[in-house]
Amino acid sequence: MCGNQQWSSPVRTLPPYPSLRHFLDWCEETGQFQRVPDPVSVQHQMTAVHRSVLEGGGPVLQFNHPVLDSGLTSDIPVVVNLFGTAERVAAGLGVTTDRLDDLGGFLAALRSPAPPDGLRDTLSRWPMLKAALAARPKLIKTAPVQAVVRAGADVDLSGLPVQTHWPDDAGPLITWPVVITRPHDSRPEDISRCNAGVYRTQVLDRSRLIMRWLPHRGGAAHHRSWARRGEKMPVAVVLGANPATLLSAALPLPETVSELTFAGALGGARPRLVPCRSVPLMVPADAEIVLEGWVSPSETAPEGPFGDHTGYYNRAEPFPVMQVSAVTHRENPLYLSTYTGRPPDEPAIIGEVFNRLALPMVRAQIPEIRDLWLPPAACSYRIAVVSLDKRYPGQARRVMMALWGMLPQFSYTKMIIAVDADADPRNWDDIAWVLATRMDPSRDVMILENTPMDYLDFASPQPGLAGKIGIDATTKIGSETTREWGHVMQGAPEDQAFAADLVARLIPELGA
Repeated sequence: MCGNQQWSSPVRTLPPYPSLRHFLDWCEETGQFQRVPDPVSVQHQMTAVHRSVLEGGGPVLQFNHPVLDSGLTSDIPVVVNLFGTAERVAAGLGVTTDRLDDLGGFLAALRSPAPPDGLRDTLSRWPMLKAALAARPKLIKTAPVQAVVRAGADVDLSGLPVQTHWPDDAGPLITWPVVITRPHDSRPEDISRCNAGVYRTQVLDRSRLIMRWLPHRGGAAHHRSWARRGEKMPVAVVLGANPATLLSAALPLPETVSELTFAGALGGARPRLVPCRSVPLMVPADAEIVLEGWVSPSETAPEGPFGDHTGYYNRAEPFPVMQVSAVTHRENPLYLSTYTGRPPDEPAIIGEVFNRLALPMVRAQIPEIRDLWLPPAACSYRIAVVSLDKRYPGQARRVMMALWGMLPQFSYTKMIIAVDADADPRNWDDIAWVLATRMDPSRDVMILENTPMDYLDFASPQPGLAGKIGIDATTKIGSETTREWGHVMQGAPEDQAFAADLVARLIPELGA
């Protein structure tokens, strides 16, 4: 496909999708794709339709006649709800949902490969790591994404069907960009040193964007390396990449693994990259649209306010400005978009799948953890519920502290609830029961002050700095209590089996 060299991906069970269009073909073949022939405005209407379909577990939508702010109809279709179900997120990663645990194990081995246990184990795991770390990109000279090139004075972003999602948004917002950057001391061909991140991008005017990257993100770190020398930084904004690239840009990969390289290993094919036309960077050759340009070392503009994943509008803040030097795209391109808002939204659904992928990584570092749940309604990561095999006093607190320090994402988790292995961390009734019967607020609550927090969390006393709470709702053992602890009531297994058989015969509809 597309001239890519393919290999057997470590865990992939679905065919490769070298482009967004290949993935859309799969969605259509599996009954998960719907074209919308009606004119739909990019201002608010498209978001309302998308949200309604997503909440119903519906298909990918392609708006064939998007209406621009000017009232004109764009000839660029808009694709939304690409990852509106867990099944499609898994498919974008190359697996069915029943293989997500295998992929999570692969990511855990990638982050912290265990010492091999003999020659046989070495040989069994080497192909997996080799595919992840040595997926060399294929560099080409001509590409579909550069079939049309508009540069300099011909750049006009107003022709793109960029959505304005919510009534009080500051303007059009690009929500699914894969932003490619590199550090100052690198070359364009140093793909392993490139960063690909998803940062929301405000359209300021016909040739300028605002790049909203937070200080801890890779793009911001690269920008600092250029700004320290007073130089503008080359940036490429990729719109409509293949699903492996889109999801790799959002995965918590090790800093030593390039998202572009990993996307090739995940996708089962060497990534095809092409040099940009106006900046020294390499971009995916089979993407739909690329915005090339330069980010100023010092110029900023107020970004926002915009509706965000918290369900609130964030306030306007200064972020770097990008001057677009060229727009390249396929013949008859597609524009990929989404919205962010109070869950459910696509980021929340992606987050549910990533929760499953993260569990093997977490258990590799903290073996006593049985399960971990990040409730989507809590903006995916603000609250975590963790179940553990408790063996000694103080263990729940140690686990909570370890989680907060393990991954950058967990540093933004403001509440962790620790429960025993007999409680289902995904069941709010179980959580309420153990909070009510195994937790004393004066003994089992841990408060931390002045810790890192999501910049968008306006509940924080200071931007980017807030407190955390850990709640130990586990059974208290040893020196944790001086009182006799309660004994959990349970029916005998033989009585439960007898009841299940009797009820199935007398009231069969209860088992339907």
